[in-house]
Amino acid sequence: MQVAVLSDIHGNWRALKAVLVDLDRLGVSEILSLGDNIGYGPEPAEVVRALRARRVVSVMGNHELALGSRSYLARLHGAAHDSLRLTRDLLDPDALHWLENLPAWLVHRGARLVHGCPPQSMTVYLFSPTPNRLQRLFASYPEQRCFAGHTHSLELFTERDGVVGRERLAAGPLDLDPQGRALILAGSVGQPRDHLGRQAKYLLWDPAADSIEVRALDYDVHTTIRLLHERGFPAVNARRLGG
Repeated sequence: MQVAVLSDIHGNWRALKAVLVDLDRLGVSEILSLGDNIGYGPEPAEVVRALRARRVVSVMGNHELALGSRSYLARLHGAAHDSLRLTRDLLDPDALHWLENLPAWLVHRGARLVHGCPPQSMTVYLFSPTPNRLQRLFASYPEQRCFAGHTHSLELFTERDGVVGRERLAAGPLDLDPQGRALILAGSVGQPRDHLGRQAKYLLWDPAADSIEVRALDYDVHTTIRLLHERGFPAVNARRLGG
């Protein structure tokens, strides 16, 4: 049975919709989110409504954290800060309550889910970790598989018999080492910043086969860009999408 692993949707309903259409076509109904469901994008209410309707299992990202923490919101850079202020105005109290009460991390089907960095950080990035840091990270949690987001990149970190490795993920399927451990960065649905381009990205995970697949999808980016401008979001948000 395949499981969809999504990360960093960031209020981009058009990108999420393309993913959901793809999942329906593939017959995949179990969906996990690694957080940052909102922020940057112009349609957060539509995103939250769809996630809740699909009973998506989600952990909290740093953008959800900022909705409920004024002190953390104040630490964010201009575009993130300004986007979240606009996002709050676009969400009703029920949606805000759901977002602000997501768990910091979960273990689901034997895999650890965390937004930023294992074992449970929503805010720490995994940009170019050194071998020593990777060894410390793998020692900090017991699960063989861990999925994380936050960097918007697609990468695989591995550990076997004390030896760690790192590789970029390509589009398509990949068998995981059954004897090793894997920490997988799932890219971004709504704000991709990876080496593969600006399509919406997500992972298909098959726990039984112990494999993953990177999916890259076109979506209605022009409407997203138009709505970003119309709703007053920072111009950099649209530029990151190609507009």
